[in-house]
Amino acid sequence: MSRFSSPVRPRPFSVPPQAPQPQRPRALSAALVTALLVGLIWVQEIVDHLLPGLHLDSLGIRPRQPGTWWHVLTAPFLHGGWGHLIANTAPLATLAFMSAVRSVGRFLAATLIIAVVGGTLIWLFGRGGSVHLGASILIFGYFAYLLGVGWWERTPAAIAVAVIAAVLYGGILWGILPTDPRISFEGHLFGFIGGLVAAALLHRPRPPRRAL
Repeated sequence: MSRFSSPVRPRPFSVPPQAPQPQRPRALSAALVTALLVGLIWVQEIVDHLLPGLHLDSLGIRPRQPGTWWHVLTAPFLHGGWGHLIANTAPLATLAFMSAVRSVGRFLAATLIIAVVGGTLIWLFGRGGSVHLGASILIFGYFAYLLGVGWWERTPAAIAVAVIAAVLYGGILWGILPTDPRISFEGHLFGFIGGLVAAALLHRPRPPRRAL
């Protein structure tokens, strides 16, 4: 009498779940990108002083001069001396960190939008025969960006950050007025507009898609 054995059923093969990859805290990422931004600006100023023959300040925005539009990408990182740089460092670091702490990716996108939009407006409408440079373009841009995010998102966190920014630096809004011919109020004003544009583009709610 022969025996029939039932076919051996393969046992299910299970893969042990992989441990989740540790994520870098957002505050640490924001601090690192802020340090890189501020460090880049300081290194540029050091190089400008050690090698004056480079004439880096000539890469500021020269309104309506042909062939210089691309200076919108360099002007926010240039300064007219140590006093100018030191005055801009603290507000730049604070507002940059506050802008980056939620999303470094959006912060980088906002920085590019502020530089391009604000710089282009300076190039188009700034006073002729002048050179516009300085991180104030970014400072006013980040300030407006934080206010704009609070307006568009209207979440408790976004509103709280906007209020903190307004309490700390609301007084800089006087800088958008032409009070001193030695100061580029255009950089302040158009940087502020660039920040509002960045907030609208990156945080404005998108309308829901309709199903076809």
